[in-house]
Amino acid sequence: MTEEQTTKETMSIPTDRPLKVAVLSFAHTHAIGYCRALAGRDDIELVAADPDGDAAPDEAPRGRELADALGVRYLDSYEEALAWGPDAVIVTAENVRHRPLVEAAAAAGAHILCEKPLATTVEDAEAMLAAAERAGVTLMTAYPVRFAPAFADLVRRVRAGRLGTLLAVKGTNNGKLPSDRAWFTDAALSGGGALVDHVVHCADLLDELLAEQPATVHAVSNRILHPEATVETGGLVTAVYDSGVIATIDCSWSVPDSASTWGGLTLQVIGTRGSVTIAPFAPHVAGQTVDGPVWEPTGDDLDAAMIAEFIDAVRSGRPARPDGAVGLRTLRVVDAARRSAASGQVVAPVG
Repeated sequence: MTEEQTTKETMSIPTDRPLKVAVLSFAHTHAIGYCRALAGRDDIELVAADPDGDAAPDEAPRGRELADALGVRYLDSYEEALAWGPDAVIVTAENVRHRPLVEAAAAAGAHILCEKPLATTVEDAEAMLAAAERAGVTLMTAYPVRFAPAFADLVRRVRAGRLGTLLAVKGTNNGKLPSDRAWFTDAALSGGGALVDHVVHCADLLDELLAEQPATVHAVSNRILHPEATVETGGLVTAVYDSGVIATIDCSWSVPDSASTWGGLTLQVIGTRGSVTIAPFAPHVAGQTVDGPVWEPTGDDLDAAMIAEFIDAVRSGRPARPDGAVGLRTLRVVDAARRSAASGQVVAPVG
């Protein structure tokens, strides 16, 4: 099976009934935003299941408590959610649980939006694409930054030749240590730390911008910022492409807990005729009140834009973008970064 085969058309779903959508797990905090984007819509019937939530060592609410707070109907198990007959599912479980949930959803005939990274291993991601292909369902990877107007404008400028020949790209994805969800720093559930959590967003933008995979990857990582953690909390990845472009990705959990926002992503693209820097999460209103610092985003809701793309693709029977093949390619970059950081050597992505 080739990656291109995952883009085939699927059956459209009639618009005269609500689309049935099941959110599988509240492990990832993005599930909250996705539920808010869907709850209360007349054209959506929404349920959620989070059977692993009660055992999670998190202070933040999960399970039925969180579903009630979001106004979402709650089901006790993934099996019950899939037996309900969803048209589509959103997989927001711990990274290691993505493969079994995607395979179960595909077997149930549901279209799938899966949180990033697509899986913890390249082998698992390949199996997930194969399951979606066999079932004839779409598999989309949750990369909301792809929907930022600033990125769309950057792509147009690059493809129009406004920056000349591209030479280098500098990406940053810095944030707070995700202490409200302990599984992020449990390698058995997440697959790794900052290299896993933060490289993929920049890798997705690079994948779309350059339309090529890196030839080699070199990465370094450490736990200097949060030495109590058992996974890497800081890292730097350098990717070299056959076209001659050199890209770096700063992927650290370096934002202090006292900061008014979780962090942000930037991308600087340098060419022979100029450079452009984008910061999709930068637009905001900030200040100070008696309750502490204020940071209110004023830009586009990228989660909502991504959800709209997924729902429209499911309704119309067309492939959703970015698809599972993008998730696989970006996971190959993460896999190479992990192998490089462990060995100290320059490595090539697998596949």
